[in-house]
Amino acid sequence: MSHDHTPATAETGTPALGIAGRMAAMFQSNAITPLLAIVALLLGLFAVLVTPREEEPQINVTMANVLIPFPGASSADVQNMVARPAEQALSQIAGIEHTYSVARPGVAVLTVQFQVGVPRTEALVRLYDVLNANQDWLPRDLGTLPPIVKPKGIDDVPVLGVTLWSRDETSALEIERVARALETELKRVPGTREVQTIGGPGQAVQVVLDPSRLRERGVDVLRLKQTIAAANLAMPAGTVVHRDAAMPNGAAQMLTIETGEFLRSAEDVGELVVGVHNGKPVYLREVAKIETGAAQPQRHVWFTPGVAASGAGGVYPAVTMTVTKKPGQNAVDVAEAARARLDELRNTVVPAGIEMTITRDYGATAAEKANKLIQKLAFATGSVILLVGFALGRREAVIVGAAVILTLTATLFASWAWGFTLNRVSLFALIFSIGILVDDAIVVVENIHRHQQLHPGKPLLAIIPAAVDEVGGPTILATFTVIAALLPMAFVSGLMGPYMSPIPINSSLGMAISLAIAFSVTPWLAAKLMKPMDAAHAHAEPTGLTAKLPGLFRRVLSPFLESAAKRWLLLAGILGALFLSVGLAVVQLVVLKMLPFDNKSEYQVVVEMPAGSALEDTAATLQDLGAYLAKQPEVLDLQGYAGTASPITFNGLVRQYYLRADAEQGDLQVNLVDKAHRSDKSHVIAQRHRPALEKIGAAHGARVKVVEVPPGPPVMSPLVAEVYGPDEAGRQQLAARIAKAFAATPDIVGTDTSLREDAPRTFLRVQRQRAESLGIPVAAVAQTVQGALSGMDAAYLHDGQSKYPIPVRLQLPRESQVGLDALLALPMRAANGQLVPLSELVRVEKAVIDKPLFTKDLQGVSYVFGDMAGKLDSPLYGLFAIRPKLQDAALPGTGELGEYWIHQPSDPYRQYAIKWDGEWQITYDTFRDMGAAYGVGLILIYLLVVAQFRSYVTPLIIMAPIPLTMIGVMPGHALLGAQFTATSMIGMIALAGIIVRNSILLVDFIELQVAQGMAFQEAVMNSAAVRAQPIVLTGLAATIGAFFILDDPIFNGLAIALIFGIMVSTLLTLVVIPVLYYAVWRKRHAH
Repeated sequence: MSHDHTPATAETGTPALGIAGRMAAMFQSNAITPLLAIVALLLGLFAVLVTPREEEPQINVTMANVLIPFPGASSADVQNMVARPAEQALSQIAGIEHTYSVARPGVAVLTVQFQVGVPRTEALVRLYDVLNANQDWLPRDLGTLPPIVKPKGIDDVPVLGVTLWSRDETSALEIERVARALETELKRVPGTREVQTIGGPGQAVQVVLDPSRLRERGVDVLRLKQTIAAANLAMPAGTVVHRDAAMPNGAAQMLTIETGEFLRSAEDVGELVVGVHNGKPVYLREVAKIETGAAQPQRHVWFTPGVAASGAGGVYPAVTMTVTKKPGQNAVDVAEAARARLDELRNTVVPAGIEMTITRDYGATAAEKANKLIQKLAFATGSVILLVGFALGRREAVIVGAAVILTLTATLFASWAWGFTLNRVSLFALIFSIGILVDDAIVVVENIHRHQQLHPGKPLLAIIPAAVDEVGGPTILATFTVIAALLPMAFVSGLMGPYMSPIPINSSLGMAISLAIAFSVTPWLAAKLMKPMDAAHAHAEPTGLTAKLPGLFRRVLSPFLESAAKRWLLLAGILGALFLSVGLAVVQLVVLKMLPFDNKSEYQVVVEMPAGSALEDTAATLQDLGAYLAKQPEVLDLQGYAGTASPITFNGLVRQYYLRADAEQGDLQVNLVDKAHRSDKSHVIAQRHRPALEKIGAAHGARVKVVEVPPGPPVMSPLVAEVYGPDEAGRQQLAARIAKAFAATPDIVGTDTSLREDAPRTFLRVQRQRAESLGIPVAAVAQTVQGALSGMDAAYLHDGQSKYPIPVRLQLPRESQVGLDALLALPMRAANGQLVPLSELVRVEKAVIDKPLFTKDLQGVSYVFGDMAGKLDSPLYGLFAIRPKLQDAALPGTGELGEYWIHQPSDPYRQYAIKWDGEWQITYDTFRDMGAAYGVGLILIYLLVVAQFRSYVTPLIIMAPIPLTMIGVMPGHALLGAQFTATSMIGMIALAGIIVRNSILLVDFIELQVAQGMAFQEAVMNSAAVRAQPIVLTGLAATIGAFFILDDPIFNGLAIALIFGIMVSTLLTLVVIPVLYYAVWRKRHAH
């Protein structure tokens, strides 16, 4: 039943000290103790100075896109000949989570997603190794081009974005030139990794072809290209002896000979002779218009100030520059240095009239968040010290305060040594830990204080080791039980594991450090600061609450100790309260969600126009959306991106928004005023804007999605249904039906699919016999058509000034790209020199563009996406709301629709099925692993307590109050209208360790008093009275720490769980543990 307490020595009969007492005796008067404290303090200051600061934890999420061009191939050919074989080869790589492929006309895009935590370098070495080892899987003459590998990871997310724009008549090309000049300057800033410019048309020498003049002068397009390329050549030819010069020693000097000439200007291009007509040379300027300037736009980027900025409204041409940082660099320092460099370049590299607006600064937000949390950490520490001062006295408060500060500084150093950065999660871990880090010091100081009252006149140096030793065993055990509860959370898999890992690791490190300080520095401080207590003061009658506690607990506990019926009644009441608390989630008074939305200062509006839409139509839709947003009082500014991707976030990295570069794709980056200057949170604002934005988009035939920055690890979409089945047509048809079910379900918004609308396509089928009879190759026809429409780069200027090559681009004028007439009039040169119009060589056929084909892990798939908006605002409830409609969406005659929750169907050919993904998957993975961590923690706690008390039953008594935390946690969430999230679960796991700690103090003291001869029933009641003060003090300390994170959108679930869980379970523990211990062991003690 009980453990053996410290044995007495043979010589003195006094109890021999355990490890805690021996440590206290060794350090309480040792000169090295203050030196160790100073070292701990300095190490913490060092860690604060050198630890990189970031807003979010850095997670190794390595992804790689492998692009394999297959010009001219259909989607089906791309999938069958390229994508599937490539996916089979890539799937053999160790450490891969998933492989995805998208087969589009002319290109296969494969995505390799590595498991979280696989280092980027190691992942890419494996990828390149497999690609190089399988170079023979594609036939050499198939027509595919070499694979292009584009790795992506967390360090590809820019920490700084600056948009260059102008209210003047400055062209986008001029702004782009300034941005190109700035790239080198920003790259010189230490710590920068990549500097990119998004937007700008690019510069080109445009050779705008005139088909009629080409026919008149007898010149064809391919000959033009060959002539320009041949004229743009220079090379070293060799050396000759220079007769007119000699070396100083009299030897002949060698003269280097170079030949040829590069094209250096548009004038040089225009003066090229491209043919002979009627005995006269034909100059290029005679058959084409030569223009130097902006290329035909493939993308549009613009800037619009909002109401909150000066000069609201307007659409101004812009480019956005982004800066990423190197791994391990301080985001705050990199962003500050880059901003300072930009300020230095105003009115020099950046001319007057061009504005530079910071549109993203994760360095500033990281610094603001870190400084705010460090401030909260200081306030939490000060509040705990004040609490101890109020309860025990000023000197005791100083001792506890010093112990907490040293623990925090040493933990900061340990966190840096572990490899963590200073981010919101690691700092929240410290704030959350304040309440439990102070426990050891409070218990030790309170017991020294109590022993002074028991042994007045006894020297402090004699009291301290015995007092520390008395609580040493339970304190060590209690500390390890808290660690046992928290540490298994470090092994949660997926994105959530490393994201939240600073909480279990920093808290566990802090607990271990606090234990060491409680047994070393705290006794030394007690010996120096605590006053010896005289007999008169020690024997004075207790006053206040201390005097009332014994009588209070006697009145509360006596009825339950004396009556079995009342004990059963107590049990029934507790079980009823527990049942009602859990029922709050069932009746949706407490909503379950992975993570609540954060209060950010940005969100995105992602727009998908109908397939085949022109770039200008996409830009017009975005500008209409922007005009509405610019009038909203919370909007600071916005940037529009048509035909190109905006600077990616972590969310965009996972969703692969960086691949959005089609003419029908675009998005708006909406920046809100600072949270200090608005009353509503960003989620409320985004939800308020959503209906109007969707209405404007619908008028243009566009699908509009409002995408917020997720509070934690991102997913492809909050609601994702992956559709599997035996054939592509059936999958697409089923996906369309499921999408209608999504749209018909209340509160589901932003419904989208991987399906694409039919878009017109025209085939120019080469009439082979006619072409071959004229000696015109099919390839020549294809190259001529492509060059005329998309532009054909014949050469590049060598002007000695441009940072990027300036192409000499052949193409039809914009007005000739309407309809086919100008295109079909282009001349082609036959083998006999005769010019033949293109119309005589091709047959025009109408069709539709091939739709993309998707696979995931080698299975064909279609996707349906959705989001939740409404009262519940949790995708899980939307998922369960739509399930009854699924069977109605099933294809007729295909049987029952299969439904999978955690893995793909093993046999997709047997039936059509859906697999739920998105937030459901990460919720399942996280809560499964957290539940497992909770279970492992409980087992470890049980084993630790068994080892200490040498009983299999007593640990069960000690752990009995763990479920009682629910009686506080769930009503607390309901009372404050908060969602039960993953951070709430973390709070519950931490509560298991905290509550067990209190139980250990009670049971250990009962057994100690019984061993000293006190009556069993008296010892039970006395334990609650004596240990109430340290238990309540440590509970209040943990609650105070939690109060400082209550206002955080992400971690308020953890705070609510701690505050209400500790309040309720602490009070219940002081009653339940004595009653339960008495009920189990009363018969044995009666004998």
